[in-house]
Amino acid sequence: MQKITNNLWFDTQAAEAAKYYTSIFKNSAIGKTSCYGKEGHEIHKMPEGSVMTVEFEIEGQTFMALNGGPVFKFNEAVSFIVNCKDQEEVDYYWEKLKEGGDEKAQQCGWLKDKYGVSWQIVPKILSEMMSDPYLGNTEALMREMLKMKKLDIEKLKAAYEEK
Repeated sequence: MQKITNNLWFDTQAAEAAKYYTSIFKNSAIGKTSCYGKEGHEIHKMPEGSVMTVEFEIEGQTFMALNGGPVFKFNEAVSFIVNCKDQEEVDYYWEKLKEGGDEKAQQCGWLKDKYGVSWQIVPKILSEMMSDPYLGNTEALMREMLKMKKLDIEKLKAAYEEK
């Protein structure tokens, strides 16, 4: 068991979300599911026998999805970064995760999925370019990235190599 697990609070869509995420990421699986019982009904108000938690794994990272009711909502303060090896991966994860999501919440590789969870779909090369300002034009790179929703590696490279 990993030391720290990401816990995602859903209204009632924990099982649906776990299936959705594991269908997108190739190296993933759904694990244990627990259900609400009679105990605590006066607090949680969930029907007895309904799904309480679903454990799932994506790329070796364990997540817990909790059906906790409409008390809390996701926001952009927390997001998951998907580091992509090439444009094909950027395109794949962008298209899959933005499906049914908030179109207005898309900028600079960020998107919000249909459950309100924020994701950053970024090519691995971006962090390399951004962390070494001596080899390229990071100002031009940033200017180009700010124009984008889904990141385009070739345009980012061209901006970085701009003199």
